[in-house]
Amino acid sequence: MIVADPSKAALRRRVLARRGTLEAEVLAAAARDLSAVVLGIPEVGAARCVAAYVSVGREPGTRHLLDVLAKRGVLVLVPVVLADRALDWAAFDSADALEPAAHGLLEPTGPRLGVDAIARVDVVLAPALAVDRSGHRLGRGGGFYDRALARVRPGTFVTALLHDGELLPPRQRVPTGPHDVAVGAAVEPIGLTRLP
Repeated sequence: MIVADPSKAALRRRVLARRGTLEAEVLAAAARDLSAVVLGIPEVGAARCVAAYVSVGREPGTRHLLDVLAKRGVLVLVPVVLADRALDWAAFDSADALEPAAHGLLEPTGPRLGVDAIARVDVVLAPALAVDRSGHRLGRGGGFYDRALARVRPGTFVTALLHDGELLPPRQRVPTGPHDVAVGAAVEPIGLTRLP
């Protein structure tokens, strides 16, 4: 059973409230800039298989990025949420091959590849609400991604995708628990920050 950390919940509420003020034009511009930054990362350029997510709502936009990667011949895996909160994975072919799913998400209609499919990727582009300078990631609170990231091969490039301002200042920390998995970088529309 996951016990909610009140300070984590407060930070989550603040970030979600700020995201709620972002207008469509700002979100579209941020998605374009974020894609450009991600596509310029050497690890992404060399990747043959990338785990990512299909953005919904006011999340940092990934749809254009996923299309570009798929058109380059990269195998793009996106999550399929299972009843036990684990993430299965399926190949992303195009936005046209997605269907509505639980939690307001969009999922591919193709075959499921299993929860361990993430262990074969070269790069992980993870969703996050915030990241601190130690690489601790604030998610939505379900533990879905922490469980998936625990399956990633050591040495894999793992970065969180953020809106500008969601990489926390140096003295601010994301509260962490024993199951939280850190990321090695954070990408905002203004650029990439590699983390210790």
